[in-house]
Amino acid sequence: MQQVAQTKRLLSLDVMRGLIMLLLAAESCLLYEHLHALEWSGGAGLLVQQFFHHPWHGLRFWDLVQPAFMTMAGSAMFISYYYKTQKGISWQANFKHVAIRCVKLFICGTALHCVYAGKLVWELWNVLTQLSVTTIIAYLIIRQSAIFQMIVSIALLLLTEILYRFVLMPGFDQPFVTGHNFGNWMDTVLMGKMNSDGWVAINIIPTAAHTIWGVLAGKLLVSEEKVPGKIKKLVIAGLVCLVIGFSLDWLNITPIIKRISTSSFALVSGGWVLLILAFLYWLIDIKQWNKYAWLFVVVGMNAIFIYLFFETVGLQWLNAAVAIFVKGFLGFTGVSEKVTAVFSSLVTLALEWGLCYFLYKRKIFFKL
Repeated sequence: MQQVAQTKRLLSLDVMRGLIMLLLAAESCLLYEHLHALEWSGGAGLLVQQFFHHPWHGLRFWDLVQPAFMTMAGSAMFISYYYKTQKGISWQANFKHVAIRCVKLFICGTALHCVYAGKLVWELWNVLTQLSVTTIIAYLIIRQSAIFQMIVSIALLLLTEILYRFVLMPGFDQPFVTGHNFGNWMDTVLMGKMNSDGWVAINIIPTAAHTIWGVLAGKLLVSEEKVPGKIKKLVIAGLVCLVIGFSLDWLNITPIIKRISTSSFALVSGGWVLLILAFLYWLIDIKQWNKYAWLFVVVGMNAIFIYLFFETVGLQWLNAAVAIFVKGFLGFTGVSEKVTAVFSSLVTLALEWGLCYFLYKRKIFFKL
């Protein structure tokens, strides 16, 4: 392999970001729910199951999406910061931009919960709300050495362990039991209620490690180190995270639980994300197998916009509007309602992708 030319954008990051958003858009279009309703058996059923969060103790593919989102955000932030410093923009000057963006992310995240509920509510479980906090944490140490940043990320995971194991309140004294753990108690303090599906706002602490690891990955990818060394470090880091995380689970020390982002989950999910990033970097930026990369790039370049779109307009109107016409036309063919619902989701997803393509071709990019 040869040294890849340093550019202001790594195509692999845009592809990975776009892939993440397309997967989330498909969920918003109810594609996975409609596929699940077809009641697949055998391997097909197991595959469809991977597009739903694990109910509690365990890991599925869908559990990696949010960690990947956080990691990509960290990488993009460092690369942006790095090139700004090349132009003479200081950390302090850029901090104002980062802080304002985080405020916007926080507002968008909390506002989305109001849209979901159909009324004003105070809920902090949205990924944008959490990203607003993890971004600030990662940026505060972005100038520090890689070793310092790794120590901070490990400290965050240790802090999570300490809080769940030793801050035991009445009724919330079972660290890894849904509805009775530290995260649930903190939700009653912060919001006066708990999430019915077991999600907790205090996930910002362990998932901040993902954003920091994203910063470290971004720093590595734009460094002067040769390509084989970059890929080797990403792979080794990913494997180490997998070994430690799975060991904590298998030895019954800390179970892998996505909904409260246990330290073992943060490590395992982070490990898989780093391995995926290494593969995409090798495949797209090094091997240049990127003929169809644009299919994902057009979405990745407007990631926040399309996320807000399908979480609001998509869920509130577009899904149902498309279903009217799809079901109407396919109704004459005798196709079952369950299959028609799948087609409706695919058409909606295609329209949302088309919107991103329309914006991309006109160089319209929405940024917070």
